[in-house]
Amino acid sequence: MNFLKKYFSGYNKMGGIKELLILALPMVISSAADGIMTFTDRLFLSKLGAEHMNAAFAGGIALLVIMFFFIGLISYSTALVAQYFGANEKHNSVKAAVQAIIITLLAWPIIVMAKPVAEWYFEFTKTPIEQLEFQKQYYTILAWGSIFSMLRTTLGCFFIGVGKTRVVMTATIVAMVVNIIADYVLIFGKFGFPQMGIEGAALATILGSISAVIILVFSLITKKIREEFPIFKSLRFDLVIMKKLLFYGYPAGVEMFLNFLAFSLMISLFHSQGLAAATASTIVFNWDLVTFIPLIGMEIAVTSLVGRYMGAGKPHVAHRAAFSAIKTGVLFSALVLILFVTIPEVLVNVFKPDVESEIFANAFPTAVSMLRIAALYVLAEAIMVAIVGALRGAGDTHFTMIASVTAHWIFVPVLYLSFNVFHFSVIISWVFLVIFFLVFCGVLVIRFRSGKWKKLRIIKS
Repeated sequence: MNFLKKYFSGYNKMGGIKELLILALPMVISSAADGIMTFTDRLFLSKLGAEHMNAAFAGGIALLVIMFFFIGLISYSTALVAQYFGANEKHNSVKAAVQAIIITLLAWPIIVMAKPVAEWYFEFTKTPIEQLEFQKQYYTILAWGSIFSMLRTTLGCFFIGVGKTRVVMTATIVAMVVNIIADYVLIFGKFGFPQMGIEGAALATILGSISAVIILVFSLITKKIREEFPIFKSLRFDLVIMKKLLFYGYPAGVEMFLNFLAFSLMISLFHSQGLAAATASTIVFNWDLVTFIPLIGMEIAVTSLVGRYMGAGKPHVAHRAAFSAIKTGVLFSALVLILFVTIPEVLVNVFKPDVESEIFANAFPTAVSMLRIAALYVLAEAIMVAIVGALRGAGDTHFTMIASVTAHWIFVPVLYLSFNVFHFSVIISWVFLVIFFLVFCGVLVIRFRSGKWKKLRIIKS
């Protein structure tokens, strides 16, 4: 009892667990809905064959690699909006969001024109021939529709920054429902529609993003929002705020781009070990994504809360908010750990194809072992996302970029050597990856405890 009392101390204070949960719960639900959308895509496609599921996973990761510099850049508008909101400069909160929209519109043509680079990458990483064409189809359609997912992110950042996370939750849930229905109809060819397979999965994702954008736009121009924020008066370019967004946002963009590029290379290295290894790693990463995405919601919320209190000149409250996120995330991840350790066979069998598959049968024991090992770092993930979210909210984006990028790019050659020089098994290589990220978590803890981030100031209080 004394432990629980100490654990939940400060529950009702500013920056305490209660305030964090009020802000975070809609974001956790939103992130979970995003995870369900991705999970459903993979689940439906797995019924057509392992190569369809693997192609969607690898193709989606490749697109994220190209998009994530811009997503990281515009996502920092959450912290900037929050800091202006905390300083009671609401007009500048809107302007920060507008600058992010401008960046989004400029980024989209670049993403579309990067298709040849992605196709070269698929060839370079020796994607199995059975999934290569499916992978190209999935990537191409999603690239053309990426404008909607980026606008959804940009508009969502404004509402998160000002603490109106329920709007984002509503938009995401609607997007999830639209996506799942469209997945079923277009992938399998229901209600008179042709069976489109993996192309249908890509189109369903775009339709989900469009529905979310529509809801966010209409929410932005409601009378209630316009009475609080000068929406239409702030729809213009602002050089000062754009410079702030670029200076503090580019490290987050570089970090996300390079980290996902490294992650994509790791996926490709696992896939290069054959279809059984590709299937096992895809199943494990899909479950990791499902459990990790709610933590992303926590990270987004703590970024907003820390940014708000740093903007208000209250770093001690920002510290409390960060620690509240760590404690909440650890409790969530403890539940995930129990599932991964006790019922991995059940979780792996969720992706079993409808028809007998030798590939899945060969992948099953490897996937079960990998999922049990993954339980070792789910707790570390909770600590990592909470600290990274807090550091970004305070403006310590340059450190998070350097530390995170260095960690990811050290492990890529380690994994390559593990497979291609030392010829270790998939499971042994997976153990190396887990241990490495546990060490990285320790580095973040040291930075957080140093308190240097509390001295940073993006705007004048």
